[in-house]
Amino acid sequence: MAIIRDFEEFVEVHALLLAASGIPSSLHELLYQKLSSDTFDGGDFFQVEPCEDGRQRRLVLTADSMDKESQVFLVDHAWTFRLSDALKQLQEVPGLAQRMASLMCVDLDLASDTRFVSGSLHESNSEMSIEAILEREVSEAKEKYDGIVRWLELDELGIDDDILVSLDLPRKFPDLIALSLCLNKLKDWERLMPEIAKFKDLRALWLNDNPISENCRYTADTVLKLSPRLEIFSSKFTTNFGEWALGFCGGIYGKDNPGCMEQVNGSLQNVTTLDLSDRCINNLISQAFSPVQLPSLSCLNLRGNPMEQNSAEEVLKHLQGFTCLRSLEVDIPGPLGESAVEILESLPNLSLLNNVSSAKILEKGKHVIDSMLQPRLPEWSPEEPLADRVLNAMWFYLMTYRLADEEKIDETSVWYVMDELGSALCHSDEPNFRVSPFLYMPEGKLASAVSFSILWPIQHAKRGDQCTRDFLFGIGEEKQRSSRLTAWFHTPGHYFIKVYEKYHQNFQTKNYDAPSINSSKARSLLGGDGSPLHVYTDIPQVEEFLTRPEFVITTEPKDADIIWTSMQVDDDMKKVVGLTDQQYINQFPFEACLVMKHHLAETVQKAHGFPEWLQTTYNLEAQLSLLIGDYHLRKKGGRDNLWILKPWNMARTIDTTVTGDISAIIRLMETGPKICQKYIEHPALFHGKKFDLRYIVLIRLANNTYSLDKHSFFEYETHFTVMNYGRRLTHVSTPEFVIEFEKEHQVEWLEIHQRIRNMIQSVFESATLVHPEMHSPTSRAMYGVDVMLDCSFQPKLLEVTYCPDCTRACKYDSKSLLSGEILKACDFFNDVFGCLFLNETTHFTPF
Repeated sequence: MAIIRDFEEFVEVHALLLAASGIPSSLHELLYQKLSSDTFDGGDFFQVEPCEDGRQRRLVLTADSMDKESQVFLVDHAWTFRLSDALKQLQEVPGLAQRMASLMCVDLDLASDTRFVSGSLHESNSEMSIEAILEREVSEAKEKYDGIVRWLELDELGIDDDILVSLDLPRKFPDLIALSLCLNKLKDWERLMPEIAKFKDLRALWLNDNPISENCRYTADTVLKLSPRLEIFSSKFTTNFGEWALGFCGGIYGKDNPGCMEQVNGSLQNVTTLDLSDRCINNLISQAFSPVQLPSLSCLNLRGNPMEQNSAEEVLKHLQGFTCLRSLEVDIPGPLGESAVEILESLPNLSLLNNVSSAKILEKGKHVIDSMLQPRLPEWSPEEPLADRVLNAMWFYLMTYRLADEEKIDETSVWYVMDELGSALCHSDEPNFRVSPFLYMPEGKLASAVSFSILWPIQHAKRGDQCTRDFLFGIGEEKQRSSRLTAWFHTPGHYFIKVYEKYHQNFQTKNYDAPSINSSKARSLLGGDGSPLHVYTDIPQVEEFLTRPEFVITTEPKDADIIWTSMQVDDDMKKVVGLTDQQYINQFPFEACLVMKHHLAETVQKAHGFPEWLQTTYNLEAQLSLLIGDYHLRKKGGRDNLWILKPWNMARTIDTTVTGDISAIIRLMETGPKICQKYIEHPALFHGKKFDLRYIVLIRLANNTYSLDKHSFFEYETHFTVMNYGRRLTHVSTPEFVIEFEKEHQVEWLEIHQRIRNMIQSVFESATLVHPEMHSPTSRAMYGVDVMLDCSFQPKLLEVTYCPDCTRACKYDSKSLLSGEILKACDFFNDVFGCLFLNETTHFTPF
């Protein structure tokens, strides 16, 4: 087709794209007009504004109003790339890194901004000397109160350990109830704690943002032993929290009313609003926090508290006693469970849950309320190059699509960043706009395509409204929506840690009864008349190198005794081709439990738990919450957090990514189902380079009782193929590799090899234990087992491959490590077929 001339031709060419985009048909003609005239008029209707102290931007409507589905706007793509090209483009394309850094708000010096904000908060103190502040506090106490100083704020005054001791605060102010020493230079607990212990009635101590706070040795519980009445320590509740701490959060107690030494019972009776967010509360159920003490409580914020000592049922039952409670904020998922609906069913008096109408939640069956989550903001160091800052921040902004034509779909996804207007759209669980990628083909062909994003209103909006979109449009809780929001927001980490720990505590390997082990051998398939076996294959190497007279190649599958194919043979294919149950096929039923990466990990874990030879592995389609919990625990413990993402079932390296960024891990789910596996951070090296080993394993089972005897598993005697990770794949012969590896590392290869053999046997035993239905007397198979070694020379399983590529096995002669015999490459498939179908063991060693 020539250049598109009118609207009808536009619709004809783009029919599928229009349908896939979700753009209302009423807007198609307006879209065509703007695309054909290259009209970018968003600036006439919207304005980009800074938010989050300049670390993020938002989009605001400047038009008087905009009705639902009344307008459509073109959004340009400021940067389009494939992941492997990202850094190179940022370094080489003029102005790209600068524009992306500005768009993503990572071109500012955060340190100077923070100092400015901090300074403005404490300006009144920083302009006075410590002595003058103390004199002012005494004077105010005499003038306004009973002359006793009970509340003292000494923030950001440069107070170090020596100065604090010299101030002799316990002698001067023995009746202190609250002391704040934030943003100072205190370092030494051993000098600080004796001073704090002298305050007999201290209820609150703030040491936030002091070097001393980095010392994990002293926790709130440790300080509580020295100051037993303490209820608040560095903004967190101690286990001793009670009426004073709740009164502080409820606005009763503060500098103007610090409270007396002995609290008056009933001081919480009139509290209606209580913000207990981020107080590190582990046990909410207490005498102080009760309906008796807080009978008027109507608004409660519990966000950011682990409540690890309470079950969800216990907390919900306790909250049911607060009959006036109408508004609740809580992490979902979190200590009260994963379902907003279930929380509302337990607390029917609530009218608002996380500031969303209860009626609306129940009407829509909304299980996750995410509108109050705090956004993740990019972090960087001042010396970090712009390109690196962009690479770290881009996961908050990226979108993706994959190209396809009539013949095939592109295996590598395209990522893109919308322009400044599109990138300013923030997330909302109830958005007022929608965005969709669109390929415009002005000449009617894919070669002429130009990518845009299309923006249109899906709700009525008025001047000043923030314009939002749903970052996870179409993804509900059945696809782990709440967990996936972690890519953009600070979801409750303690919840995910709890899920992870519970999974490991409850994980119990099933007690499988091992199949009977019968010492029986498989028979040769050759008949007594000496007629050859007919083989159908679609693999060129088999056609070329299977030259034994016992086998004859046929082009008709239905006439073959043996089907050796790279394709999946299922019941439908058997019917179409005319295959029978008497024909031998080079695959086992249910072998997906081995060759699909997510099933492989599941199979091994069910049979063996968590063996050392299998790196921690998560199926991202079902176990994202477990990964997030594991990630948080590793980060908390300062452990390595580098992971490798692999598609369930793609050739090596395709769509494979290594990253330590949790946002990147979650966003990469958008390009297809993947596993996320702990990266081997310290692998064994060969001449300074990473490598893995490809073992060829044959499986044949006896025709009688299903068994796991030594006659079932065979290993090709060259042991393995060395695959290195350089840009060029260098062929290294097996004997040469072993000699050089032993010399380089001063090890005995046969010891390493035995560990690998034991691991491989355990892998296939896992399959037979967990899936006994794999047994098939007419199945024979060859698998590739990819293995890496860590720096202690312990094997690590990478993957199991069905019908592995044997090009090099057919190309290079090798030598048996056992007999020293030369193994001719041209005889590789002759040996394979002899082992599997003629009951031979030439050049194959039983496990």
